[in-house]
Amino acid sequence: MYKIKLGVPEMKNFWDNLSSKVKNNTANKEDEKQYKKIGKAFKLLSENPRYPGLQTHEIDSLSKRYGLKVWESYLENNTPRAGRIFWVYGPEKNDITVIGLEPHPNDKSNAYKKITLSKLGEEVD
Repeated sequence: MYKIKLGVPEMKNFWDNLSSKVKNNTANKEDEKQYKKIGKAFKLLSENPRYPGLQTHEIDSLSKRYGLKVWESYLENNTPRAGRIFWVYGPEKNDITVIGLEPHPNDKSNAYKKITLSKLGEEVD
């Protein structure tokens, strides 16, 4: 079992804001849908990062840019601009830190140049 952590400040702020909306009943339908998809992905990642539905794979260009192996897992598939989670192992043993959440890039040649990732950070509540 892995402990899911959130990169700072972007991912932590994003998740805290989304969670707050859902818990306070101020989330719109799209927020609720996204919250459920991300929550499911976090659960699957914590249980098995290689779960077939996540289609996890390393993104070489991001690994080279950030100096550690960066993995991409699917939030969804077969939808326009399907969401992707970017993550790394660590900082501690059995930690996975989610450092990005982006739609799948359409530009094949420079697909990952525009993606900016968070720093390693805090555990999901």
